[in-house]
Amino acid sequence: MKVVIITKEPHPSPLLVKERVPKAGEVNFMKIKKLSNDKFPKALLEIPQPPQNLWIIGELPKEENLIYLSVVGSRKFTSYGREACEKIIAGLKGYPIVIVSGFAMGIDTIAHKKAMQVGLTTIVFPGSGLSDEAIYPKTNVRLMNEVVESGGCLISEFEPDFKATQWGFPMRNRLMAGISKAVLIIEAEERSGTLITARLTTEYNRDLLVVPGSIFSSNSKGTNRLLKAGATPVTCSEDVLEALGFELPKDEEKQKRLFENLSPEEKKVTDLLHEPIGRDDLIRAMKMPIPTANAILSVMEIKGLIKEEMGEIRLA
Repeated sequence: MKVVIITKEPHPSPLLVKERVPKAGEVNFMKIKKLSNDKFPKALLEIPQPPQNLWIIGELPKEENLIYLSVVGSRKFTSYGREACEKIIAGLKGYPIVIVSGFAMGIDTIAHKKAMQVGLTTIVFPGSGLSDEAIYPKTNVRLMNEVVESGGCLISEFEPDFKATQWGFPMRNRLMAGISKAVLIIEAEERSGTLITARLTTEYNRDLLVVPGSIFSSNSKGTNRLLKAGATPVTCSEDVLEALGFELPKDEEKQKRLFENLSPEEKKVTDLLHEPIGRDDLIRAMKMPIPTANAILSVMEIKGLIKEEMGEIRLA
């Protein structure tokens, strides 16, 4: 399917800036800044249709040698997609990586939240302007604040009061692909806007990384088709790090990194797992309410700290 990116300039209504007290939970409209051309990310100036204007809330990362990774996927994600996204991003903790995504509900939101949780900077490219009235989706306003407060930013080439349109999202997608060294696709249906980002990724000579999915899942038809076409399969964070050019740590260094900064509850679990133990026995030994214990074990499994095999839980 041939996709044409419309390059006409949007025609939003005139921008009226007036002082007011922001409502609870919203980003103050007055914090929107227009970037001068010399402040544009260099990678965006190298793509075929570079942006003419960029507005920003927050600050672009100032560290040099950061590597930008776009993470995109289905709005109607599965539990498999969520777990894959969170586990892969968790494994990037401590590396000079910036997570880029599009602010949509679904995998985009999961990627932004997980990045902040593990201490990675995240950048948002919404498909709208950045004003309180225009930002899309409205349900992510709280996340918008969290991104800025954590040191990340929101960037848009649309004027601040420009509301999202169907043709605006492909334009946004090209900026996400353009700023990144690689694009990681978690889940995508056979006819999905995510596939537009995938096509742009290859056109811009960026690396296309794809998480394989079940042959029985409609959410994996698009991703599996990309793998057949030659995309790089990704099954763990190490695959991503290798694709981004990082030298992977030796096994003992990897284990040490993995078990740093454990919570007291997680430390208790690792102390109990001198040898594999059944889930029920482990929960009894944890001496916690069953829902709390199960939640802790689930989080540790997502982090890659433990794994369950043949009815027993063991350290990863």
